[in-house]
Amino acid sequence: MTIKTCIFDAYGTLFDVSAAARQAATEPDFPQLAESWSTLAQNWRLKQLQYTWLRAISGAHTDFWQVTQEGLDWALEAEGLNGQPALRQRLLDLYWELEAYPEVPAMLRALKGAGYQTGILSNGSPDMLAGAVQSASLGALLDDVLSVESVGIFKPAAAVYDLVGQRFGHSKSEVLFVSSNGWDAGCAAGYGFTSVWVNRAADPIDRLPWRPAHVLSDLTSIPDIAATA
Repeated sequence: MTIKTCIFDAYGTLFDVSAAARQAATEPDFPQLAESWSTLAQNWRLKQLQYTWLRAISGAHTDFWQVTQEGLDWALEAEGLNGQPALRQRLLDLYWELEAYPEVPAMLRALKGAGYQTGILSNGSPDMLAGAVQSASLGALLDDVLSVESVGIFKPAAAVYDLVGQRFGHSKSEVLFVSSNGWDAGCAAGYGFTSVWVNRAADPIDRLPWRPAHVLSDLTSIPDIAATA
């Protein structure tokens, strides 16, 4: 089947989740981040994701902003930086202004120019996603932004992937799904999407029953993949 819709995970795929810690580390008010910002960013992201999985399994759903704060609190304590409210608040404020990866605008423009529908499917809450899309000036390049909050469970629940067909009306085989999370790309492949893993860190592939159809180092070639998938 011909690809008609290209759907992207948001955090880590379109938006650089390390940008908040990296930016704060350059600011004179937070010299304590100079040596630890990269580890902090990695732990923040890891705990954020782990908490979504645990909440999905246990039926204890909350919105993504809550797990984002909880993940940050763990990461700060791990670095001995807890008890610093100004630092915590600055990092949280910056999370609403994450940078898009450099290739994202041109890639989305190419997809729109070729006639594809484009969208986001994310664990993020609607207000977080709206802030990120606005900050990165991507609104005109996306047909919709879909949040798990409409179904009350985080990825990789099938009910989340179902949102794409409900919104765009295309079959699973007509959807190209792109994520920087190997587990997300793998589970999306198991769901029936043609999936792409954007493996920016050159990590090993996740040992799951399903594997993405494509593995890339960035998003530049997504329009070519959509045209040939």
